[in-house]
Amino acid sequence: MSVFLGTHQNRIDAKGRVSIPAGFRTVLRNQTVEGEALMVLRPSHTQPCIEAWPSAAFASLAQPLDRLDMFSDEHDDLAAALYADAYPMDSDREGRIIIPDFLREHAGLSDSVAFMGLGRIFQIWEPKAAEQRRAEARLRSRRVTLPGNRTGEAGGAA
Repeated sequence: MSVFLGTHQNRIDAKGRVSIPAGFRTVLRNQTVEGEALMVLRPSHTQPCIEAWPSAAFASLAQPLDRLDMFSDEHDDLAAALYADAYPMDSDREGRIIIPDFLREHAGLSDSVAFMGLGRIFQIWEPKAAEQRRAEARLRSRRVTLPGNRTGEAGGAA
């Protein structure tokens, strides 16, 4: 698989390490560019969770910034929002990472985490918050019509 699928719960050990699910590690390794970090962790703009981006996917976020005047307030704001709280991350031989304190606080993490696959990225949640998020997403997704659907076709992703 080349995308992140499923929700997986793991405990944070006494040293603050958590194991990335094996399937997620496989996707990350398959997308890693030599010389780049395995992934980039950053706080979500909209949710109390951590986003985990394969490094190549995270690098693509810079492309829209290149279209802005690099001395403009808009460029500075977007660059700060994307990069100032981003942490390049590699795992140890056992596939574990240490989540920076700032990100743990943002997501309300304590002794366990839920890894939630979102296709091209994954998120790291406090487990009860992840459960609530998935339930809300399932309800709201019933109202979603995908672009390109004609009237009368199945429209949602439930």
